[in-house]
Amino acid sequence: MPADKKLRIGVLGAANIARNFTAALRGSDKVDVCAVASRDAAKAAAFAAEVGIMQSFGSYEAMLADPSIEAVYNPLPNNLHAEWTIKAADAGKHVLCEKPFAANAAEAKAMFDAAKRNNVIVVEAYPYRAQPQTIKLAQLLREGAIGKVQFVQASFGFPLAMGSNIRWDAALAGGALMDAGSYPVSLVRMIAGERPVRAHAMARFAEGASGGTGVDRTLLGTLDFPGGALAQIACSFGTSRHRTALIVGDAGTIETTFYNDTSDKLPPTLVIRRGIALDAPRETIVCDAAAGFRAQGEAFHDLLRHGWSQWPGATPDETLDIMLAIDALAASARSGSVVSIAA
Repeated sequence: MPADKKLRIGVLGAANIARNFTAALRGSDKVDVCAVASRDAAKAAAFAAEVGIMQSFGSYEAMLADPSIEAVYNPLPNNLHAEWTIKAADAGKHVLCEKPFAANAAEAKAMFDAAKRNNVIVVEAYPYRAQPQTIKLAQLLREGAIGKVQFVQASFGFPLAMGSNIRWDAALAGGALMDAGSYPVSLVRMIAGERPVRAHAMARFAEGASGGTGVDRTLLGTLDFPGGALAQIACSFGTSRHRTALIVGDAGTIETTFYNDTSDKLPPTLVIRRGIALDAPRETIVCDAAAGFRAQGEAFHDLLRHGWSQWPGATPDETLDIMLAIDALAASARSGSVVSIAA
């Protein structure tokens, strides 16, 4: 495929996240969001007209059968990620699949197996990973700017009223850990650079949530990495909105946010303290702001055209580790026990 050829990508579903993804990539030189599919043909057509997409399909299968579409963005409910990512891969499409990648690690393995047998690329969507801020953070850690990382604290929470939102439905793979929690878990996995070996968590559950089975409303967990680092993650549907991280090495610290979108209102800054003393000088590094969906979509283009060296996001190995960690944290929160993590 020519390196400068636009990526023609179709979107599964017509939810708000699909609308945001499409709007962010409007006018991109690298990505053409050219189609949308819905189980309701009228809904797909209305969505296409609203956002300026040329093609609409009245079924997911119809879009996957179109040979002019090279890749698919999958922002369907969590419980449908595996089914439709596998079907897209079997149709020869590359897939950018929303987080959490799957409902569990077993599904994630099946999705990557489908990608391998069809010779396509399937990756998890984390817009914050394509932010210049996160790319700079990764560079600082590679350079040893704060020495060897000893522990990480990462937290993401926001208020979400109880109701019919799919995040409250256990049958749809909802809950704070699956939704907000996938972000701090993915961040600490990126920082540690390896799979955790143990997890321990506690949670507050929202009994009576949609579906009646109860999901976690707030969860705090600890992950133990074989290289010696420890990480604490927190996620919640019952806090003020926040998304912050503290990374502590044996020679300094970094404080950062990890927003999907950055702007003047959500400035992309890293505060680094080089040294072990309390009064060690602090430096604020200001990075370029970016619309996360656009940065991620264009990075996906670069991955398909130029290979893995161009991809700032989670690799398949990272994504599998993230899902294994989420599975273990969920099991620990239910049982109260420390849970070992193995492939």
